[in-house]
Amino acid sequence: MNESMSKYEMLERLNDLRKRLHQAAEERGSLIDPEVLAISEEADQLIVKLQQQQRDTRISMLTKKGPLPG
Repeated sequence: MNESMSKYEMLERLNDLRKRLHQAAEERGSLIDPEVLAISEEADQLIVKLQQQQRDTRISMLTKKGPLPG
């Protein structure tokens, strides 16, 4: 997975992986087939990366706004 992918590119890649995962699982008839697991692992890594980006964006927005009124 390319580290410099935009959010849009990552979402497109994730959608592609989702389709490939479904197709591979159907063709092989097993969720524990090595190819199915490899696709699933790549999708998992991409999901984590997207979640980290989202978290970093939220933290950045909060720190730019300053402390909450209270």
